[in-house]
Amino acid sequence: MKHFYSSSVSEDLGCRRGEFSRKHYGSVELLISSDADGAIQRAGRFRVENGSSGEVNYTPGTWHRTDVHLENPEYHTRWYFKYFLGKVHQNYIGTDAEKNPFFLSVVLSDQNNQRVPQYHSILWRKTGTQKICLPYSPTKTLSVKSILSVLKILFCLQDLLVLEEQEGPVNFKFGVLYAKDGQLTDDEMFSNETGSESFQRFLHLLGDTVTLKGWTGYRGGLDTKNDTTGTCSIYTVFQGHEIMFHVSTMLPYSRENKQQVERKRHIGNDIVTIVFQEGQESSPAFKPSMIRSHFTHIFALVRYNKQNDSYRLKIFSEESVPLFGPPLPSPPVFTNHQEFRDFVLVKLINGEKATLETPTFSQKRQRTLDMLIRSLYQDLMPDLHKNMLNRRSFSDVLPESPKSTRKKEEARQAEFVRLGQALKLKTTVKGDATANLATTSFCKKEPWESQSFCSNFPHEVVCADSWGQSLLVSTDAGILLIDDGQPSVQVFDKTLQIKQMHVLEALDLLIARTDKGKDSRLLVFRLSVVQKDIETKQIIRSKYDCRENKLERTKGCHLYAINTHHGSELRIVAAIRNKLLLVTKKYHPCNSLTSSSLLSSSESPVEEFQYIREICLSDPPVVMTLVDGPTEESDNMICVGYRHQFDLVNESTGESYRLHHVEANKVNFVAAIDVYEDGEAGLLLCYNYVCQYRKVYPFNGGSPLVQPSAYDFQFSWNQVPYAVVCAFPYILAFTTDSIEIRLVVNGNLVHTAVVPELQLVASRVRHRKIMFVSLLNEWQHCSEEIISVGGEELSLSSLMNLWQYGQA
Repeated sequence: MKHFYSSSVSEDLGCRRGEFSRKHYGSVELLISSDADGAIQRAGRFRVENGSSGEVNYTPGTWHRTDVHLENPEYHTRWYFKYFLGKVHQNYIGTDAEKNPFFLSVVLSDQNNQRVPQYHSILWRKTGTQKICLPYSPTKTLSVKSILSVLKILFCLQDLLVLEEQEGPVNFKFGVLYAKDGQLTDDEMFSNETGSESFQRFLHLLGDTVTLKGWTGYRGGLDTKNDTTGTCSIYTVFQGHEIMFHVSTMLPYSRENKQQVERKRHIGNDIVTIVFQEGQESSPAFKPSMIRSHFTHIFALVRYNKQNDSYRLKIFSEESVPLFGPPLPSPPVFTNHQEFRDFVLVKLINGEKATLETPTFSQKRQRTLDMLIRSLYQDLMPDLHKNMLNRRSFSDVLPESPKSTRKKEEARQAEFVRLGQALKLKTTVKGDATANLATTSFCKKEPWESQSFCSNFPHEVVCADSWGQSLLVSTDAGILLIDDGQPSVQVFDKTLQIKQMHVLEALDLLIARTDKGKDSRLLVFRLSVVQKDIETKQIIRSKYDCRENKLERTKGCHLYAINTHHGSELRIVAAIRNKLLLVTKKYHPCNSLTSSSLLSSSESPVEEFQYIREICLSDPPVVMTLVDGPTEESDNMICVGYRHQFDLVNESTGESYRLHHVEANKVNFVAAIDVYEDGEAGLLLCYNYVCQYRKVYPFNGGSPLVQPSAYDFQFSWNQVPYAVVCAFPYILAFTTDSIEIRLVVNGNLVHTAVVPELQLVASRVRHRKIMFVSLLNEWQHCSEEIISVGGEELSLSSLMNLWQYGQA
C-alpha cells in the first residue's frame, strides 16, 4: 500500500549559507583584558556568539524552537552499546596494507526501525569508527566476503565497549561559575561562598539538587563517599544524557586559600563552563581571558533581567572548535524559562561534542584508540593462529559442553547474549551509559514530522513536482494531478512517459524530460494552458499532442538541469550522451501567473527559448547542476560528475576545470547541490556515502579558484543515499528505508527517520515541502541471525569498497 507523505522543513536559506553562519554563529575575535594589577592578558582567539549581527540594516530571522536539536544523538554515536551488546552478533579482526589492526562488528537488528531489519556494521580503526547500515534480504544472506575477511573472534565484548568509550562521552559534566557584579578575575569569582536568589533560581532551572554521599548515578568526578567535593550538587537527565554540574558555590570553600584550588580543579577541567554574571548590561562584561584554564574551550555567559524575568545568553568558543548549533536567536533573550533551559542544555552538549573534534582532543583520542586496538589485537592473535575457536570460544565458558553440534551452538549463543546483557547492565548501573529515560521540558513539533498527503495510491511513481498546494505526478498510468484528500485528475495519458520535471509557477512553465530510447526529448508547456485543459476537461493529452512542445536539438537527452538562483534569465542545460546543450529563456514582465492571461494560448512556449551553444565532454554526465557566477553571463558554470571526478565547465568557453577527484574503485554519484555564500558559489558534492562542501571563488571569466580552502569540509552519511536535498539549515539524505537529516553548516546528524520502501518524488524547499512515497509492508518478525563465516582473508581495500558503495 503506497502513501504519499509531506514533510515540512525550515525556511530555504541555502543561498545565504555564509551569511547565516557568520550572523548566527558569531565571528572570531582576539580577546584581550587586564588583570587586577593592570597587566595585559591574552586569552587567545574566541568565536563570540551574541545573537546579533552588529549591522544596522540586518533584520533578524524568526527563531523557531524546532531548530533546537542535539547533534549526533547517542543512538548514532554509541551504536555498539545500543544495537550490539546483549545480542547475538559477529566480531572480526584483521590488518590493513600498512599492518594496522582493525575490527569489524556486524549485527542484524530492527530496533527503532519500524520492524525493518538492517545490518548495523561498525569498523573500528585507529582514526576512529565508521558506521553503516546494510539492507537485509530474507532470500539473500549477507556473506562475510561482501563485508570483510578476517578471522573470527567471539569474546571481546568488554574490549569493544572500551574502544567505543573513546568516541566521546554520553554523559556530561559542566562547570557553573557565579560572578558578582564588578568581579573581573577568577580568584574573585571562585571566592563567592553563596549565590544570589536569582542564581539559586537558575540552578533550580538547570536540574535537581542531589546529595552526593551514596549517589549511584553519574557523578561527573565528584566524591560520593566522603563528601570531599561538597555535600550536594545539581544533576539532571536530558534526552537520555545524564548531566552533573560542578557548581562553584557548592564545591568546598577555603578561607586560607584565596585561589580556591579545589573549586578550580573541577571547573577548570571542564570543557564547558556556564558563567552566571550579576549586574546590568552596562556593567563590565565577562571575557574568557578572566579564567586561567587551558582546558575550558566553551563559556556560556548568562545574565538574568529581573524587570522582564528573562535570561540573556552569550557563547564564547575557542577558535579551533567547529561550528555547532543551535544558533542563538536575535536578540538572544529568553522569556520562556523552559525553552531557555532546553536551548542551553542542547547548546552545551553540542558544544562539548564539537570540542572533541579539535586537534587537542582528537589527536589524544586517536593515540589512545590506536594503543587500545593494537593491544587488543596482540592479545587475540596468538589464540587465533592456534585455533579460531580456541580459548576465546564459548566452549571454554560453558560448564558442560553439549555433545550435539546444534545444541552446542545454541548454548554458545545463549551464553554470548547473557554475558552481553550482564555487561550492558553493569555499564548502565556504573553510570557510563546513557540513561534509559529520555526527558525534555516541552513538546515540540519537529520540522521533518511527516503527514499523509495521499493514501492508497495505486500507481507506480516515477517523478513529481509540487504545483501550488497540489502535486503533479508522473506514473505508469500517465501524468496525474493530486490534491490533498481529493481524487486524482488525469493530465496526460500513459503514452507520455516523463522521467524528470520542474514546475516553474512564476514563469508559467512546466519543463519535462521524456525518456524512451531515441524518443527522449525536453518538453515545455504553459501551466496556464494545462490548467485550462484540466478545468474545462477538454482533453487528456497524449505524446502525439505534444509535438509542438518539443525543444529543438534535445533528442536523446538523458539528463537536464535548470538554474535555481536565476536572476535575469532561465538557463537549461541538457545532456545528450557526452554533449551539453545550453538553452536560455529571457524573462519578460508578463511571464508571471498574474498576467499569464495576456499571453495567447496558441503561442508556443518553445519559441521563447533560444539555443546558445553546445559543449563536448569526455564522458556522459551522471549528475549535473548549474552554478551562477557573480557577474552572470561571463562566468556561469556547470558542475558535472562523471567517471571518478567532479568538473566545472565554463558556459561561455566550454573549458573544463577539475573540482574534485574521487579516490575510490567505484563511484556512485548522488548529487551536486549549489549553495551560495555572500554571492559566491559553493557546492555540496555527494557521492558514495560522502558529502563534501567545496567553495568556488569568483573567476571573472577566467579559471575558477577551486583549490582546497579553510571553508571546505566533508562528512559521511550512515547509509549510502540515492538522493540528497538541501533545505537550509538542514540537508536530507534519502535511502531506500530512511531519511537522514543533518545540518548543512557542520554536517552533524540531528535525526534519522525510518521509512520503509522510501522513494523521494519531489522537493520544493522554497515552499517548505518535501514529498516522498512509502510502500508500507507488514514485515515478518525476524529473529537474530548469525552471518555465516568464511575463512578466507581479504584486503582492507575490499572492505573500504563496501563501506563506500554499500554493496552487499
